[in-house]
Amino acid sequence: MTALSNQVQTPRSARIDALRGIAVFGILLVNVWSFIWGFESLRYGVLPATASIFDVLSIAFTAFFAEQKFYPIFAFLFGAGFVMVTRSLKQKFGRWSDAERFYRRRLKWLLACGVVHGTAIWFGDILTVYAIAGFFVLAGLTGARLRKVRSNLRVWIIIFFALLLANFLLGMQMMSPATLQEQAINTVAAVEAGRVVYTEGNLLSIGIQRIGDYLSVTTQSLFILPHIAVLFLLGAMSVRLGWLTQPARHKKFWRKVQWAGFAIGIPFNLAWATMVVVEAIDPLHPSIYSFLLYAWLPVGGTCLAAAYVATILLAKETVGHWLDNWMAPVGKMALTHYLTQSLLCSILIQGFGFGLGATWTPAGWLAIAFAIMLLQLFWSRWWLAHHAQGPVEMLWRRYVNKGIGKAKLL
Repeated sequence: MTALSNQVQTPRSARIDALRGIAVFGILLVNVWSFIWGFESLRYGVLPATASIFDVLSIAFTAFFAEQKFYPIFAFLFGAGFVMVTRSLKQKFGRWSDAERFYRRRLKWLLACGVVHGTAIWFGDILTVYAIAGFFVLAGLTGARLRKVRSNLRVWIIIFFALLLANFLLGMQMMSPATLQEQAINTVAAVEAGRVVYTEGNLLSIGIQRIGDYLSVTTQSLFILPHIAVLFLLGAMSVRLGWLTQPARHKKFWRKVQWAGFAIGIPFNLAWATMVVVEAIDPLHPSIYSFLLYAWLPVGGTCLAAAYVATILLAKETVGHWLDNWMAPVGKMALTHYLTQSLLCSILIQGFGFGLGATWTPAGWLAIAFAIMLLQLFWSRWWLAHHAQGPVEMLWRRYVNKGIGKAKLL
């Protein structure tokens, strides 16, 4: 490793890496469904009449345990990472301006990586939106006072809830029985068309569908930017105040988060999972309650996500030791694993590869996700026994360090 590479190494916490590893695994549980059904509001598709109890439970489990729980954790850790990386760079280079320039270069690489991922592998890429949000929300806060971070957080919270409420009220006015019925018919036709393309199509037809879906997903994802901004800034605050980096000193705080998160998140997500299963069984007769729950899912899902984070940070020694030894390596290679998951799902599930999306049932698709997790669990430990970083992380660091090296020579 070069001297410059050593310069920009960031101190790591095994528990934070473990959280990141759990998040990237949890995201896969949700993402795997879109490799079959594409980009539509009927995210788990249509359950056939021959579906088994295991197929029903697979959908219920994903909706309750994973949907909109792990991407908030990942976004929270992204904001935390911003503070830790820029702090380290300030110590090495002496100026916040150098730290900000370095971080912006990281975001540029992430944006390029996201565009390639979204157009060539999987349309549901989140890296593009994270990079865009990073430029608008985080980069300008390099070295900022805590007061400014708090002020920005309050502004984004107001924007987030204002948009959430506006969307809810507008939707309530438009959700007449006739409108719901019409939307249901169109949605079922769209997801079935998407399923045929993704699970039975060739490389060209899938590629055309993927690019269209990527543009739609990325455009619509900009509307969740306020939610991402809130999570980014909460992550940044958690490092500045020591909540995340020194959890032992903030046990009382995390216990409150844990109990509040479970108290709100469990009943809400049980109701959500029930509505999702009902919708998958009978998609042509949607319920207004499904819309109501979906409108507030960013809040209900995030509450349960917060409880997950608190539980992991408060884990007893035995569980904590296992997390640090097995899940932390996964977290150190999170970007590599995220991209590899998409590549493997595409090959295994879609029509240009093995086409298992057309022949297996929902329980089988979820089994594919767990098999990929198991593979990555062992691969992480093996790879990091021989290398300091994951392969994609190495390329990322090489690109960023090259830019820093040129800057130091000027």
